Amino acid sequence: MNDTLRVRIGRVEPLAAGIKRFTLQPCDGGALPAFDSGSHVVVHMDGGRLRNAYSLTSALGEPGHYQIAVRLEEASRGGSRYLHERVREGDELHIGTPGNLFSLDHGAGRHLLIAGGIGITPFMTHIQALAARGAAFALHYCFRNAHSAAFLDVLPATLQPGQLHLYESDSGTLLDIAALIAAQPADTHVYVCGPAPLNDAVVNAARAAGWDTARIHFEQFRNEVDATGGAFEAVLQKTGVTLQVGADESLLRAIEKAGVKVDCMCREGICGSCETAILEGQADHRDQYLSDAEKAAQKTMMPCVSRCKGQRLVLDL
Repeated sequence: MNDTLRVRIGRVEPLAAGIKRFTLQPCDGGALPAFDSGSHVVVHMDGGRLRNAYSLTSALGEPGHYQIAVRLEEASRGGSRYLHERVREGDELHIGTPGNLFSLDHGAGRHLLIAGGIGITPFMTHIQALAARGAAFALHYCFRNAHSAAFLDVLPATLQPGQLHLYESDSGTLLDIAALIAAQPADTHVYVCGPAPLNDAVVNAARAAGWDTARIHFEQFRNEVDATGGAFEAVLQKTGVTLQVGADESLLRAIEKAGVKVDCMCREGICGSCETAILEGQADHRDQYLSDAEKAAQKTMMPCVSRCKGQRLVLDL
């Protein structure tokens, strides 16, 4: 874990039903790397067996600690459950340095922020950055009920009148996405983070309204896709390794078992960090990162979830 930071759990506290906040402090007592709004860190758990990316929610420019908010997922593969049930104050973990796949476009005239559930987390730093710049923005926060909504106690005091709009589905208060998109000035950029249905609805509404894709930004935490399938052969051109990828394993897992390192973070086809060039063959694309045109071009693929359409792939690895 030479590329990671060693941190100590300074504090664990409940934020809402099923959500805990973890304060991460450097074990050496020094400063942690600075980060931009929308950044995340990959948390390594259980000796590196589990790795999950979590948005940083702490104050920008605070080098003494990081904070993340983690919801316990019912269908957790181990990451959120490990943090909720096994990690205690004083424990040590390794984390990656901050990365950012959900940055603000400061060239926008107005910023429309739409959060769903735990998708509020990256916006906690975005609103800091936008407020510091005096930028025009509004946050629309959708949640089931107040009991399950993180940061609901601090947002009203943090934002100016008219900047915060709340939608509680249990009480029947719902966001009219199409109307909201239609009411935006032409220089508005939209940012959405939440469950896949919310992300898809916002992206589709913006596209239907004729928005350029450069004005549409989204981050998704989960991609419910099966990375298994028919067995095939993968040739790693640079390293001269030929792999037999089993039906019950992902291509990325087979590559890692062969001792070949591939950059990766989410392992769910969302972040794009494992994007790999295809030299021969066709990929069965299952990611949510590449556009439809990029998938059709068959130039690159995400080995964490995507597979081979035929029997053989040659990759630039």
